[in-house]
Amino acid sequence: MIEWTTKENVKGLSQEMFCFQCEQTAGGKGCTKMGVCGKDPKVAALQDLLVQQAKGIGYYATRLIEKGKEMDETVGRFVYDIMFTTLTNVNFEDDTLVEWINKAQNLKDSLREELGEEGPQSASFVAPQELSQQVACARSYHVLAGRDALGEDLVSLRELAIYGLKGYAAYGHHAAVLGYRDADCEKAFLKFLAQTLNETLTVNDWVGINLGIGEKNLRVMELLDAANTGSYGNPEPTKVNIHKVKGRFIVISGHDLRDLKMLLEQTKDKGINVYTHGEMLPCHGYPELKKYPHLVGNYGGAWQDQQKEFDGLPGAILMTTNCIQKPRSSYEDRLFTSGVVQMPHCLHIQADAQGNKDFTPVIEKALSLPGFLEDEPKKEILTGFGHKATLSHAGEIVEAVKEGKIRHFFLIGGCDGAKSGRNYFTDFALSVPKDAIILTLACGKYRFNKLDFGTVAGLPRLLDCGQCNDAFSAIKVAGALAEAFDCGINDLPLSMILSWYEQKAVVILLTLLSLNIKNIKLGPSLPAFLSPNVLNVLVENFNIAPITNAQADLQEILG
Repeated sequence: MIEWTTKENVKGLSQEMFCFQCEQTAGGKGCTKMGVCGKDPKVAALQDLLVQQAKGIGYYATRLIEKGKEMDETVGRFVYDIMFTTLTNVNFEDDTLVEWINKAQNLKDSLREELGEEGPQSASFVAPQELSQQVACARSYHVLAGRDALGEDLVSLRELAIYGLKGYAAYGHHAAVLGYRDADCEKAFLKFLAQTLNETLTVNDWVGINLGIGEKNLRVMELLDAANTGSYGNPEPTKVNIHKVKGRFIVISGHDLRDLKMLLEQTKDKGINVYTHGEMLPCHGYPELKKYPHLVGNYGGAWQDQQKEFDGLPGAILMTTNCIQKPRSSYEDRLFTSGVVQMPHCLHIQADAQGNKDFTPVIEKALSLPGFLEDEPKKEILTGFGHKATLSHAGEIVEAVKEGKIRHFFLIGGCDGAKSGRNYFTDFALSVPKDAIILTLACGKYRFNKLDFGTVAGLPRLLDCGQCNDAFSAIKVAGALAEAFDCGINDLPLSMILSWYEQKAVVILLTLLSLNIKNIKLGPSLPAFLSPNVLNVLVENFNIAPITNAQADLQEILG
């Protein structure tokens, strides 16, 4: 059981910072002096204030919508972006956060003026414009502020909603970058933000809000799936080289498919190879991306290994969306950022009004470096098993299950991280019986995706469904199998073994709960922001359980 961070066990610690939004949080309780992610109290404070500004915008926008006002589409996109900016491992740049806060204040002021109502102080407050004053102002809005009045359970459910909304915003941002929007989802997002200011809500109200966030996020993930496949084609099973190729190169990491497409266009015929990294690996399955011959492979593993993998790397690095770590001095001058990601001392590639980016500085840096001096022996792994590719074998899969050739399906997916205990997911994958299929998504797969799992019933036993952004594919596959077997998802021979790290994983969990999916195993540790009572609600209603050890959990599942 998690020990909730009580007033007593944070007594005497710095009240300038408190953050427990991610899995790695200090001591499993909360970061109070310096974020394990690398953010300092100043950045933490600015992010807290930016979230509060987003809540205020949500309040005024929702009141205007209730009065029949048609909301400008830029409002939803702006709030998606600023909430995404506050995810773990996204933005560490003070000046940019100050700029976002000031832009948010201007938008909030204009909405309040149009509404003609002040609203609650938590929405109507005016944030100062200068960094030091903003940091001081933010102390009123971190998690511990006002907790004594609400109680730990309401705060726990409120924070669960806020972190879910951060993940929701990230998926909405990814879709919007490709021109795909859903006005109803954006209005719902604004309303959810407004509700986080309501101090009269009950536990039942908050449970409903969290499930509502999950339900709406399913539509956002469906929209993102349509954006990716509509722009770059449906992923196809594809072998990806994972060793070095002689020549100059750029490594691109993160999630942004459009950035990869623009980079591939701008580097063709320049003698520069491009490698994906981290969550970019599944991009090799998209027809419109893999057609570039200089997209030569995937470099390295999951995001948390980047400091070691990028140290001394003789090429340029481009970080898109989340998953950035503070770079070592050995490669700081070779690391570039784009989108909402920013890091002090690293050059940021800004988009123009149409969203286009000029990656000339990244290209010039790559050309100035020696690159890899020789080829390594080629080794390949498989990706590209999105829902269309996987369900093209649905008939074979159903027959194989009926004939006893396929015994079970295991979705072993989610975020990776550096915290101890994550070897569990490797142990579990290796322990899965030979007549079972492993579905995986997100960067947790790097724990075991280079291992040879062989085949079963003519199919690879390991099917990579894609990024964490592709969680919709796994849900789509589960739904189609349930339909084929004329049963509910919970009745399928399917088990979900999920690792979590940041807020995208939180909203995926809320989405699964909104679909009434039960018996999820979650690890490597349970969220510190869940109070014991809230955790009990999840256990009693959805039978969520923490992972124990691979053999015991597997025996419990298979009987």
